[in-house]
Amino acid sequence: MPIRHVDVTTWYLEQRDRAELCPREPRPADPAVEIVRAEEAGPELGRFLYTAVGGDWYWLDRLGWTYDQWRNWLDRPGVEMWVAYVRGTPAGYAELDPQADGEVEIVHFGLLPGFHGRGLGGRLLSVAAERAWDLADRWPGRQPTSRVWLHTCSNDGPAALANYQARGFRVYDTKVETAAVEHSPPGPWPGAR
Repeated sequence: MPIRHVDVTTWYLEQRDRAELCPREPRPADPAVEIVRAEEAGPELGRFLYTAVGGDWYWLDRLGWTYDQWRNWLDRPGVEMWVAYVRGTPAGYAELDPQADGEVEIVHFGLLPGFHGRGLGGRLLSVAAERAWDLADRWPGRQPTSRVWLHTCSNDGPAALANYQARGFRVYDTKVETAAVEHSPPGPWPGAR
């Protein structure tokens, strides 16, 4: 595939108080939607969700991870994956990474392509942010959350930044870098494009 150089804007967003979370949903909640914590998240589930959600958005940093790298990441105390299901089908996920000083990063967040445009992203993000704020309640010895943060970029879905801001996340930094990308994203598995 031909490589092109594009300017990629990355927005860093945060909430510094739980009261900043605006968990409103743009549409009435669909009773067929369940959002649950994957309490036994393993490398297979992590890689599936990462590639199924990120394949259309140039999520590349974990594509080369080995099984052990996935396991070591997911086995760290406090790392959580919250998965949205629609009628039993995985529809999207959020991955929480607890960090020092009570900070929690929403490392990855998104929906599988077939679930875009249904209002599910707002609901999933609201739950992810709520679970980031109460993460210490599930992990004894962890200090209470003092900040929830994340980043998104111009290579992500077109509704991502607006969704984060609608949930009360505020931009605290913006960076623009030139990146070399293939003409189209890699898709959810090798050869998908």
